[in-house]
Amino acid sequence: MKTKAVRLYGENDIRLEEFELPEIKDDEILARVISNSICMSTYKAVIQGARHKRVPDDVADNPTITGHEFAGEIVKVGAKWQNQFKAGQKFAIQPALNYKGSPYAPGYSYKYFGGNTEYTIIPPEVMELGYLLDYQGKAFYEASLAEPMSCIIGGYHAVYHTEINNYVHNMGIVEKGKTALMGAAGPMGLGAIDYALHADRCPSLLVVTDIDQDRLNRAAVLFPVKEAASQGVELHFVNTARLDDPTAFLKELTAGTGFDDVFVYAPVKALVEQGDSILGNDGCLNFFAGPTDKKFVAEVNFYNIHYSPTHIMGSTGGNDDDMRESLALSAAGRINPAIMITHVGGIDSAVDTIKNLPEIPGGKKLIYTGIDMELTAIDDFASKAKEDPLFAELTGIIEKNNGLWSAEAERYLLNYKGKK
Repeated sequence: MKTKAVRLYGENDIRLEEFELPEIKDDEILARVISNSICMSTYKAVIQGARHKRVPDDVADNPTITGHEFAGEIVKVGAKWQNQFKAGQKFAIQPALNYKGSPYAPGYSYKYFGGNTEYTIIPPEVMELGYLLDYQGKAFYEASLAEPMSCIIGGYHAVYHTEINNYVHNMGIVEKGKTALMGAAGPMGLGAIDYALHADRCPSLLVVTDIDQDRLNRAAVLFPVKEAASQGVELHFVNTARLDDPTAFLKELTAGTGFDDVFVYAPVKALVEQGDSILGNDGCLNFFAGPTDKKFVAEVNFYNIHYSPTHIMGSTGGNDDDMRESLALSAAGRINPAIMITHVGGIDSAVDTIKNLPEIPGGKKLIYTGIDMELTAIDDFASKAKEDPLFAELTGIIEKNNGLWSAEAERYLLNYKGKK
C-alpha cells in the first residue's frame, strides 16, 4: 500500500513523499490517519535532526514520519490483536511511549509510524503499553488535540503540596485555591484555562497573564469572566506589559497571600522569576514551557524555598490516564479543544507549516492528512468565501460555532474534498 507522508531526513530537511508501506506483521496494526495537529516539538526535531534525542542517528538513510498528535481509523488488525481491536474503530495515540527506557516515539523515531501521513503502521509496543486508545467522540481533531491537552492535564496533576512535619506530597492543584497561568494566552494556555474552569478540581481564583493584548482579548471572548464567576471561579486576564510592578499587582489579587499554583507557559527568564515571586506559602511553580536553549537559567528565591516552603518543578507530556481524561472530557463536551485551533490545511501544506511554525501567528495548526489544502487561518475563511464555495460554507459553519472549528466543519471539509 502506498502512502503520502512528511518524512524527516536531517536538520531542516523534511520532505513530502509517496512511498510503499510494507505488509503489516501479526503484531502490528494498519491505520488511516485523518488528522494531525502540528506541535512545536516537531519543529524542534526538524531543526535539530539527528541531534534530537528522539531522532535516530541514521535518519538520513532511514527517514522517519513526522507528527505525533494524530487520530484516525483502524484499517487492518494483525492476528495478535484481533480480539482487542477491529477495522473501522476510531483511535487516538498516547505518543510518550518510553518503552523499556527508550526515547523513541512516533513522529520522531519510526519509519512507518507517525501522524503526518495518510496511513501508518502501529508497532506492537503501543498496544502492549495500552497506548492505542479507543475514541468515541464526534470529531477527529478532538482526538488529535487530546495529546496536547493531556500534557496540560499532566501539568495540573504533577504539581504538589506538602504537610507540616509530614513527608507527604499531595498531588494536584489546591482545590478552590489560587492559580496563576503565566504567558498563557497562546494555544496551550487556552487549553489550560479551559481545563482549570471545567475539570473536577477547580481554583477559586484564576489569573491569566500575557503581554499580547490581542491574544488576551481572544481568551476573554472564549472564556467570559461572568461565565467563570457562575462556576465559582474569579477570573482575571492581565497584560503584565502595561504594569509598572506586575508582581505587586498580581499579589494584590490574592489579598497579599500569594498563589498556591503557578504555571509558566513561556521560556522567558523574567517570567519564571515573576512566577517564583508571586508564590504563597507551600506554593508550587510548574515550569511547563520547553526551552530550546540547554543553558536556560533563571533566579529563584531559595529563602522562600527553605522557609515558606515553595516548590519549583517542571513537567512535560502526559501519561495514558491524562490522555484518557482528555478524551473523556472532550467527548462529554466539558472541554473544547477547538479553542486551540487557528489554522487548517492539508498534507501538502505540512512541510512549510512545520518549517515556519514559529513565524506563523495564532494557535494550533490542524492538518487533515488525506486532503490537499493550503494552510488557511480560520479568520481568513470569510475573505475567501466569494471565490471559493468551500470557504463560503465553512464561514457559515464557523460563525455558528463562536468563530471556532467544529465537528460540523470537519465533516463538511472532508466530504467536500472527498468529492473532488
